[in-house]
Amino acid sequence: MSNQGDIPALRLREVVRTYGPVRAVDGVSLDVAASEFVALLGPNGAGKSTLFQLLSGLFTADSGHIEVMGHDMSRDPVPALAGLGIVFQQPTLDLELTVAHNLMFHAGLHGIARNQAKERVARELERLGLADAATKKTATLSGGNRRRVELARALLHDPKVLLMDEATVGLDPASRVDLRKLLLDLRQERGVAVLWSTHLCEEVADADRVVVLHKGKKLMDCPPAELLATTGQPTIEAAFLSLTGGERVAAGGAERAVN
Repeated sequence: MSNQGDIPALRLREVVRTYGPVRAVDGVSLDVAASEFVALLGPNGAGKSTLFQLLSGLFTADSGHIEVMGHDMSRDPVPALAGLGIVFQQPTLDLELTVAHNLMFHAGLHGIARNQAKERVARELERLGLADAATKKTATLSGGNRRRVELARALLHDPKVLLMDEATVGLDPASRVDLRKLLLDLRQERGVAVLWSTHLCEEVADADRVVVLHKGKKLMDCPPAELLATTGQPTIEAAFLSLTGGERVAAGGAERAVN
């Protein structure tokens, strides 16, 4: 195995996942480096959720390879999964527990000693502006703050890769912007690689790279400015539509189709 500094935090090579005749993920290859923020852009049905299920170990690929910090997901799953922090699209907090109890329970699942877990919980809540919410029931928090708690939970074990699966779904526009800015800052501070899945064109402009996914295939993988230059379009939305032939896409929080 190469030194960690020589390998990407996340690597996919020709990953395929089929459901009967449908190739939900069709030969996708991708590298994400430490401290890099990569946006995975595609409409519903593009294969984003399937790809994240493969990355999180919920399903296995039919073929191809997934590596986290050089650890192959199929041959060496324990260290591979240990290197991941995940915020799923669907909320997964226990709303009847306090914020701190949610986080302590998760720390226990990762085998973090109780004293160390308390320190990490306090650190993450302070960093995310939630220190005053530690003893509150999670049900009392706003949608944006619940997402922050889920982010704190994902960071407790100091992952090298953070997977954000449509994490702004259900949030108001201000909370969506706030969460994205927080992630952009975190990847620099902690050297964590971020793979941000979204169907909202407005959420990819600040990414280091945009990966356009359509019907399971990777169509483009480049910085936002290069995406505009290559397609000759003035906006991310127009560039996306030109690549997908008018596939349904979301901009400004609303979906529309252009043919």
